[in-house]
Amino acid sequence: MDDRHGHDHGHEHGHDHTHGRGARRRHRAGHLLRPHSHDTADKVDQALESSARGLRALWTSLAILGATAVAQAVVVVASGSVALLGDTVHNAADALTALPLGLAFLLGRRAATRRFTYGYGRAEDLAGIAIVLTIAASAAFAAWTATDRLLHPRDIDQLPAVAAAAVVGFIGNEWVARYRIRVGRDIGSAALVADGLHARTDGFTSLAVLVSAAGAALGWRLADPLVGLAITAAILLVLRDAAREVFRRVMDAVDPALTDAAERALRAVPGVRDIGELRLRWIGHRLRAEVAVVVGGELSVREAHRVAVDAEHALLHAVPRLTAALIHADPAPTDRTPDPHAPLAHHAA
Repeated sequence: MDDRHGHDHGHEHGHDHTHGRGARRRHRAGHLLRPHSHDTADKVDQALESSARGLRALWTSLAILGATAVAQAVVVVASGSVALLGDTVHNAADALTALPLGLAFLLGRRAATRRFTYGYGRAEDLAGIAIVLTIAASAAFAAWTATDRLLHPRDIDQLPAVAAAAVVGFIGNEWVARYRIRVGRDIGSAALVADGLHARTDGFTSLAVLVSAAGAALGWRLADPLVGLAITAAILLVLRDAAREVFRRVMDAVDPALTDAAERALRAVPGVRDIGELRLRWIGHRLRAEVAVVVGGELSVREAHRVAVDAEHALLHAVPRLTAALIHADPAPTDRTPDPHAPLAHHAA
């Protein structure tokens, strides 16, 4: 029996006589510690609020990084520093990644349709891929400019301005990185976290420009292109981490700790004898679950439904950012009852 629940669980669920009172006390305590509603409208409101937070983080960081990149670009024109140019390009690229991610958040707020039955949350994964490609492009450009300057060295002008622009770049990027990573983790957006990691590396590459300016001040002409190559290496490291995070999300990977938490919660539900199957997947920055629980074969349909409702309720309390669960109740096998899934055996892969 499959039960997709959109009930308001503000009422108490009746369990068997042995566990009824204790389960109700735990239920009330759980709501005090983690108050929430399972009403469909409230779930939509929570999803919209998380998207709104993501959008605020994106537009704020776009403004900060855009202003930083413009200030650095002015210094690049005056000084001719390729290290600062690489940092400026990377900052500009990081600012522009807010556009596809912002579009993804807006799409994710649209309601599911008969064609897109899970909604549009997967747009975030596409935005994550776009971010990874943008990081790769900025790494290629930084490598090309640094190599060209290494082959054709030249002096850098306006060294104090270059150093000041480097400090501005670090401050702007570190602030944006902390903001994006915090919001991304709060709402469960891998793409936003990847964007925050991108900004953090930009901050450290901005500090590397200070080394370039110091070397140039000492008369070492190769300091600028060598630091530019070091910046390229740092960008490649961030590219590896961001690509891994986005790849895992596209492949429906979840933190095993979430699976463990879900299993513990399900096994504590009165009436659940075992767990046949448990699957979690991200859709955008929200989680969905598909679960098969084993219940007593002697239970009526209503009783089995009650166990399924309680199982979903326990999952919503135990798994952060879980918004829906599909619970399938299987009767416990006995020596006298056939396998209830026998008619499906010939469809098994």
